[in-house]
Amino acid sequence: MRRLIVPFGMFSSTISTQFLTIAWITYVLLAAARQVGYAQSTPNDVSQGTPYWAIAAHAEAMRVPTPVDTAASPETIPPTIPKDSTNADPTGEVETYNPGGPTDTSTNAFFQTLGTNGRSCFSCHQPQDGWTITPTDATARFNKTKGTDPVFVPFDGATCFNDKVATLAEKRTAYKLLLTKGLIRIALPIPSSPQFEISSVKDPYKCTALTSPTTGLLSIYRRPLPATNLANSTMALFESTIMWDGREDSMTQQAIDATEIHGQTNNSPSAGDLSEIVGFETGTYTAQLSNKVGKLSLTAAGASGGAMALSMQLFIPDNDPITNPGGFSDNVFDLYTAWDSISGKTAAELMQESVARGEKIFNTLTFNIRGVRGFNDVLGIASVPGTCASCHNTKNFGNRSVDGTMETGIDNDIVLNTTGLPIFTVKCTCSPGPSCPLGGQRITTNDPGRALITGQCEDIGKFKVPSLRGLAARAPYFHNGSAATLTDVIDHYNFIFGITPRFTTKQTTDLVNFMNTL
Repeated sequence: MRRLIVPFGMFSSTISTQFLTIAWITYVLLAAARQVGYAQSTPNDVSQGTPYWAIAAHAEAMRVPTPVDTAASPETIPPTIPKDSTNADPTGEVETYNPGGPTDTSTNAFFQTLGTNGRSCFSCHQPQDGWTITPTDATARFNKTKGTDPVFVPFDGATCFNDKVATLAEKRTAYKLLLTKGLIRIALPIPSSPQFEISSVKDPYKCTALTSPTTGLLSIYRRPLPATNLANSTMALFESTIMWDGREDSMTQQAIDATEIHGQTNNSPSAGDLSEIVGFETGTYTAQLSNKVGKLSLTAAGASGGAMALSMQLFIPDNDPITNPGGFSDNVFDLYTAWDSISGKTAAELMQESVARGEKIFNTLTFNIRGVRGFNDVLGIASVPGTCASCHNTKNFGNRSVDGTMETGIDNDIVLNTTGLPIFTVKCTCSPGPSCPLGGQRITTNDPGRALITGQCEDIGKFKVPSLRGLAARAPYFHNGSAATLTDVIDHYNFIFGITPRFTTKQTTDLVNFMNTL
């Protein structure tokens, strides 16, 4: 059955405020009416405070049809994804391993166009990019197809759905965030009865539509997360937080929304389609397999790099210093302990020594974690001695082993590059107290993060702790692509935590070399 869609996002700024208000009320009522459908397929997770209406409204907002929403070129998809394959990346080779493979792409819904715009899941999730999309790959596809590859749909690939894309120059401008940072546009409504208001907006693309400081739709820009390394061989989910803001409560619901929204479907995917999509994602593993320096194999001399070893990794739940302080172990990575005793002068041996040192730095080098909402405030301690593993604590995987989001100062960092992103000033309107610790404060952010799901002021700027596997293949980093390199990531934490003494040049090199082997 075709859905009734209220095209709120297409209203012109010349329409009267009164008419916009009426339209928004209609829009929210429509979203609320769809709660039943969502409630039938997903249980209400009261602990996370995710109201059905927010998910439904997001889905409706992003289904707005656009004048140009169909790609001119067919998608290029390989006929088969082998059981085990490699792709070149900037530091060596990244491996994709699927124990149930090979996968015939002609019979798997992950690779099929289920919507109206020519896209499949594969459009934004490809093996050479660690199963996401990178600016390098997006640029190559743009140049090859002159901007007609299915990923280049104005609806969400452009800075705004109504960007001009008639000429090649216009397309380059419209898709600049995808081409330079690998960002896709997401439209999210402000939840009902929020603890905050949007007091000002600096949106260079005029794609945010507010009807009041507490109602309307925000356009934000995020990196697609890798569609890989989601579960181990026993189907225990490594990913405890699904999506950057944790808005999805199951991989099945994520597949539904991704297909309906970004594929612009007229109908929900079938149960068979969903089974194929989720089955491929949860059965696929990605990790770095080799390093260019000395043609170094990351499985040599007893090391456990590569995707095959990752596929056999047991999931250790709740290895978290906040939720399980007595059971937390910071020995998160032990892939290269066999290289601790290596000593030599060849390029490969020197790289092995550096990687082994970097793994130890990740696990054991202590610095003071401070100012992180979702960490320090939960513990009630302003400054906590910790390591990289304190937050990236899933064994040999590197995301967070429990559900939850954190704010790590990305909006307040002069090290990172947030050029071209909108700026929202958010005022916490609730009274200061235990239920609103940030009451009365103003926060400047490029993306309110989880607060757009919960409506809670304390969630402004909070995002999931992402996986660290396959890092070398999928720069840039953070949800908004603001860190071009892993060195930028380290510099960010040096700056935001005021680490003293700062990571030395050698420590930074060792840590980067280690992360490039993940």
